[in-house]
Amino acid sequence: MNNILEIKNLSKQYQDFSLQNINISLEKGYIMGFIGPNGAGKSTTIKLIMNLIKKDQGGINIFGLDHQQHQLDIKQRIGFVYDENHFYEELTVNEMKGIISPFYTNWDEAVFQQYAKDFQLPLAKQIKQLSKGMKMKFSLAIALSHHADLLIMDEPTSGLDPLVRSELLDVLQTLLEDENKSVFFSTHITSDLEKVADFITLIHNGEIILSQTKDELLEEYCIVKGSKDILSHQDMFIGLKTNNFGFEALSKNKKEIVQLFGDTVMVEKPTLEDILVFSTSRSDHRVLSY
Repeated sequence: MNNILEIKNLSKQYQDFSLQNINISLEKGYIMGFIGPNGAGKSTTIKLIMNLIKKDQGGINIFGLDHQQHQLDIKQRIGFVYDENHFYEELTVNEMKGIISPFYTNWDEAVFQQYAKDFQLPLAKQIKQLSKGMKMKFSLAIALSHHADLLIMDEPTSGLDPLVRSELLDVLQTLLEDENKSVFFSTHITSDLEKVADFITLIHNGEIILSQTKDELLEEYCIVKGSKDILSHQDMFIGLKTNNFGFEALSKNKKEIVQLFGDTVMVEKPTLEDILVFSTSRSDHRVLSY
C-alpha cells in the first residue's frame, strides 16, 4: 500500500456550494500542496478527510483504512496543524500539552521536549501571551510528538513572518527523511510550496482542476505574452488577459506554443502563483491601460 491518502469521487453538497467528484492520491514519502482561491473547497475537503463533516458520496481511505469505520485508529496516526489557534488561551504551554498528550497512545515526551527546545517554546507562558508564530510552533510540536505518519496542515504559514515560515518548511523537509510519512499542505502561499512540495493539487469552485507533480507543472506550463492578432488560437490559452498592447495568458503545452508561434511571442516559465491565478480567473479578462 503506497498511497497514504486516497480520495475517490468525493462529493459534498451545501445550499450555495458543492464539492464535486474529488479524486486525490498521496503516496508515502511526499508533500502534496493543496491550493485554490478562498472558498474553493480546501477547508471543506480537509474537514471531510478528518470526518468532521459527513460526505454525501465517495470514499476516503487513510493508511488503507476507511476514514469513518477506523477513525480512532487513523487519528492516532495523524498530526493536525491549523491556521487558527484551538488551544485554551488561559493555560500555559505545558498545561495544554498535559491535556492533549494522554489522547495519543504513541505520545513521546522526549520528542516533544526536543521540539520545545528547538523551537524555544516558553513552556511556562500562557498561550494567550504567545505570538502567532510561537503558537504555530507549539501546534507543530504537538502534531509531531506522537510519531504521526500523515501531517495535515490547513494554512499553517498564513500571517507568519518569513523566518518562522522558513523554520516550519525546514521541519517538513526533515520529517520526510522518513519515507513512510507524508504531508498534505493546504495553503494560498504558493511560494512555500515551490520550496517543499512534490505534488500540487489545484481546486476551484469545488472541482479539481489539476493534480500532478510540481516539476511537471512548472515544465509543461508557460506564460505567453504577445500581440492580439494571434488570438485566433485562443483555445490554447488559459485565463486570457488582454490590454491595449496585447495579451498575457497561461498555456499547458509549452512545446506546442514554441513550435507554433516561434519568436513572435514571449514565453516565460510560470510560478505556482501564475498557474493558480490564470487557471482560476475568468477567461478574456480585460486589464485597463492608461
